Amino acid sequence: MRIAIAELKQETNSFVPFTTTLATFEEQYVNRGEAMFTGYGDAKLEIPAAIDTLRAAGAEIVPLIGAHAMASGTVERATFEALLGELLERLRAAGPVDGVFLALHGAMILEDEPDAEAEIVRRVREVVPGKPITVSLDLHGHITAAMIQPDVAYIGYREFPHIDMYETGARATQLLLDWIGGKVKPVMALAKRHMVVSPDSARTTAPPLADIVAAGRAMEARGEVLHVSLFPVQPWIDTPDLGFAALVCADGDRAAAQRAADALAKMAWDRRTEFEPTVTPLDEAIRIGLSSEGLTVVSDAGDTPSGGAAADSTAVLAALLHAGADRAGRISICTICDAEAAAEAARAGAGARVTLKLGHKRSGLGDPLTVTGQVKAISDGTYTLTGPGANGMLGEMGLTVVLAIGDIRVNIRSIPHFEWDTGIHRSVGLDPARAALVFVRSPAHFRATYTPIAARILIADTPGPTTVNMRRIPFTKVTRPLYPLDLVND
Repeated sequence: MRIAIAELKQETNSFVPFTTTLATFEEQYVNRGEAMFTGYGDAKLEIPAAIDTLRAAGAEIVPLIGAHAMASGTVERATFEALLGELLERLRAAGPVDGVFLALHGAMILEDEPDAEAEIVRRVREVVPGKPITVSLDLHGHITAAMIQPDVAYIGYREFPHIDMYETGARATQLLLDWIGGKVKPVMALAKRHMVVSPDSARTTAPPLADIVAAGRAMEARGEVLHVSLFPVQPWIDTPDLGFAALVCADGDRAAAQRAADALAKMAWDRRTEFEPTVTPLDEAIRIGLSSEGLTVVSDAGDTPSGGAAADSTAVLAALLHAGADRAGRISICTICDAEAAAEAARAGAGARVTLKLGHKRSGLGDPLTVTGQVKAISDGTYTLTGPGANGMLGEMGLTVVLAIGDIRVNIRSIPHFEWDTGIHRSVGLDPARAALVFVRSPAHFRATYTPIAARILIADTPGPTTVNMRRIPFTKVTRPLYPLDLVND
């Protein structure tokens, strides 16, 4: 067998004032051709899983392109055409293949097309008509009817926090092998409900989503369907038909797949009120952290780079200073993405006292905050993630500086990278486990790494384009009514 593999992944936020360009992808990674075999290092991601699964099966692997951008604004059409065009050209040049595996996200929005994944799949199909294609998707994908196309099967992550990216890639690749080998005939069915939920309320480790996941796994165990994928969706995209999706793959029985999808979507809808997030006012979260024993980890949920935000809000730092955390006698750690400030502090050098204007330079959502502190560390910002899920993945924060403002430590980085892992701090000499307070710009995934060292975890209702309050999202294009923005009867 000859199997082509490719990745083209980005998660869009419609409410940020910047776009995703080729440079945004290159800040994360773009692995071309044979570089896909080595470019992921030891990262436990979908493409390495596909490579391992295909090698174990004795298949010939045809590597096309592996491109991944941090969540950001809408993707520029020129960037999309450059990357997809290269993927398609490499696929044409490869000659006959027996199938294709694609690692996509599911929530990529182009400046002129709200359904990028449907376009990717359609254009790949045009190059390999009639050949089976399997696709892995993030659990936060925006699943559309246009994605359901002939000869295409989808499998989403089962876990959130995302700790099964490798396993999802392996499942999708094995399904492709079984399909080509005639062992199964995948058919897909989709059911949706127009509702959006805060990501932290849609963890697969806690009700209500955990119960719906369990029902899906039971359907698989009984042999009713092959794969159940649930998509509580990334809520910060403004596009028609946004909502919770159940996407089911069955072996030749489309009616069975539809029954399962309908039942699971109904379960989510029936329990929609249970998805309300539990949030803590920012000043109260700080008070709890400074007055309590052990480490308090707080999500700066409104400004999370993994949700597409610029990660340059000063709300947390300003609140820490207002609360006197710089004089608390215990360390508080927060982050901010500000390439200009990082460069200025680095020029001053380690040990220097500097006055910086921090934040809001990319988002433009407020005025910079003027602070004075001591440069404690300077780093190129490269580190390796060690927590569950993306274990082994190389992190790139760009030029990074630690600024000490009394007992506050501000991790100033140049690139808005994931804040899932404690490595962003340990790599620059900070030990989160010994702090009183650590703020993380992540809505939920950080729990996988921080739970073992945290005495308590809080979600702060901070401002920004990744707000946990669904009623504050300024939608204009979504299909209405949309829960919880609108009162909806059964």
